[in-house]
Amino acid sequence: MGAAILSGLLTEILIPVAAVVGIAFALVQWLLVSKVSLSPEKPAGSRDGVSDYLIEEEEGLNDHNVVVKCAEIQTAISEGATSFLFTEYQYVGIFMVAFAVLIFLFLGSVEGFSTKAQPCTYSKDKYCKPALANAGFSTLSFLLGAITSLVSGFLGMKIATYANARTTLEARKGVGKAFITAFRSGAVMGFLLAANGLLVLYIAINLFKLYYGDDWEGLFESITGYGLGGSSMALFGRVGGGIYTKAADVGADLVGKVERNIPEDDPRNPAVIADNVGDNVGDIAGMGSDLFGSYAESSCAALVVASISSFGVNHDFTAMCYPLLISSMGIIVCLITTLFATDFFEIKVVKEIEPALKKQLIISTALMTIGIAIISWIALPSTFTIFSFGEQKKVKNWELFFCVAIGLWAGLVIGFVTEYFTSNAYSPVQDVADSCRTGAATNVIFGLALGYKSVIIPIFAIAVSIFVSFSLAAMYGIAVAALGMLSTIATGLAIDAYGPISDNAGGIAEMAGMSHRIRERTDALDAAGNTTAAIGKGFAIGSAALVSLALFGAFVSRAAISTVDVLTPKVFIGLIVGAMLPYWFSAMTMKSVGSAALKMVEEVRRQFNTIPGLMEGTAKPDYATCVKISTDASIKEMIPPGALVMLTPLIVGTFFGVETLSGVLAGSLVSGVQIAISASNTGGAWDNAKKYIEAGASEHARSLGPKGSDPHKAAVIGDTIGDPLKDTSGPSLNILIKLMAVESLVFAPFFATHGGLLFKIF
Repeated sequence: MGAAILSGLLTEILIPVAAVVGIAFALVQWLLVSKVSLSPEKPAGSRDGVSDYLIEEEEGLNDHNVVVKCAEIQTAISEGATSFLFTEYQYVGIFMVAFAVLIFLFLGSVEGFSTKAQPCTYSKDKYCKPALANAGFSTLSFLLGAITSLVSGFLGMKIATYANARTTLEARKGVGKAFITAFRSGAVMGFLLAANGLLVLYIAINLFKLYYGDDWEGLFESITGYGLGGSSMALFGRVGGGIYTKAADVGADLVGKVERNIPEDDPRNPAVIADNVGDNVGDIAGMGSDLFGSYAESSCAALVVASISSFGVNHDFTAMCYPLLISSMGIIVCLITTLFATDFFEIKVVKEIEPALKKQLIISTALMTIGIAIISWIALPSTFTIFSFGEQKKVKNWELFFCVAIGLWAGLVIGFVTEYFTSNAYSPVQDVADSCRTGAATNVIFGLALGYKSVIIPIFAIAVSIFVSFSLAAMYGIAVAALGMLSTIATGLAIDAYGPISDNAGGIAEMAGMSHRIRERTDALDAAGNTTAAIGKGFAIGSAALVSLALFGAFVSRAAISTVDVLTPKVFIGLIVGAMLPYWFSAMTMKSVGSAALKMVEEVRRQFNTIPGLMEGTAKPDYATCVKISTDASIKEMIPPGALVMLTPLIVGTFFGVETLSGVLAGSLVSGVQIAISASNTGGAWDNAKKYIEAGASEHARSLGPKGSDPHKAAVIGDTIGDPLKDTSGPSLNILIKLMAVESLVFAPFFATHGGLLFKIF
């Protein structure tokens, strides 16, 4: 079969070096952002003591009070976000410990907590480490994944709240300087998350190898806990953060913009600080944990399948680490790509912002294709075998290259289709905006139709990826296709995080009383970020579909299911119940946002009605009460949806067995992907239809405006309905389908041995 060109020793060096380079690059970007001063002293950029800090001298903009005010608002947002995350992490920490105990007890009981070596699952003539060892190491890897996920989200939130006021102040120099500050800050999060995820996984594999030795089957089965830990934390981060941010956003919009006719982020609005805090805990911390979970799960799925293929059987460490080498190459490619946005080209005018962000996706995809070809050539033998449902399928290294590359390019297709349906530069969103002429009802009808239609091409892209990658390399092909889609995660996260940072920057400019021209620049940054955030969600949902299918394949193999026959009653009942779960989950999260928003609306109204001088701007609102409402509601409301997702595989697997559970996983995957795409795109379209009218950049848009007109009010109502769809339910659904699949894989040994209690009784 031939050996790989890359030696095992070089592989041992290259992976951690790439991770360390990623962390070092993130720190350099952070240092560059930190050079923007938040104190009102003479700026470092002035020459010969003459204040030429601003490229345009505008009245009051260099006033010391404005800089002090920006710093105060940033501190309030940062403290609110930190306080919420610490509160959330206390509850999540309790769950983490309880679930870790559950993993140990369930997996340890497979062989009655025996410490004797057992026949291997896939090679009965060989002996592997006891089930108790698998239980212990799976528990440890679960905790590692959970902690890495929490740390990733927290670090992302800290850099975002560190950068938002700095972006506002840089906007005084021009849109280009503000863009670079926001993008560099997003890059800090992207590279820290990608590099930390890779480094922790690599260290865990090497430490576990000290015990497992030649038992790679057991080693990589226990590593799957890493993906479970990452995604379970992401679920609570996404749901909790999503409820927090949308309760504040909906409350602020309904009373402030619709009832009181005041601008978004007006300091008179009591919910404005909670709204800005929400951008960080939902769109930054939650999103960071979500994409980390996808990365961890796709890596684990690939490693599990590889361990029972020729890579694992022959103990070929370089080929075994192929998924990690792809991620390592991704960090280097994203590093080069980032320099195109921050150093090689300079943005001078507003219309260059969105093309610059899109170029990031195109450049990273093109460079990564070359990177994948190099890794496939040097890290893989010319031919090898891949485990495929009980048989070994012969595969060539160039076939694996195509598997990864098709995932990578499918991600780009999904991204650009998402952009077409959610950007107000194109006709779908302009049609939605036009429908606001006749009120909110037609706006809602057009928005829903757009969301349903936007599902078509992404599903075909996912279907083609699945067919090609499965035909070439079975379930391993699908797992590495998902990794291909996520290989440029550092750039994707940088673009994603850029959006909320720009949004906060605009809010700070409004609250600090800066001029309308500064707000126009930050709005332009935010509008571009809105579209790229929708692209990021498209990537996340597409990769979730591939990841969960790869995990499903690994689960079916591990649970020793020969075929999943939908005509058998056990499987069909699972299929139909699984298809229902995303609806149940969405109902929970949507109602949670509605309940929390109701309390927020009542509080904002109360303050406007009872605080004298609030509308006139002579009195200060009580921001703290609104922050507390969002915090309390999100912590309380995130538990039921979280419990639904985490308990379903345990209950179904234990009482109904692995066949019914396989039906549940297939059903939830098929319906969850469709709802997630349509919900995210519908919400994004409504949001950008509102921004289209507000910006008034074309004759058509001006005919619908200005702010406060009847079409604008209809657009605000549509945006308010869409907020929980695009920022809570939609993004959380991709975690539902991934998490149930990886949890089933981790508990597969228990379900295969002791599952199906009800069918055994009757």
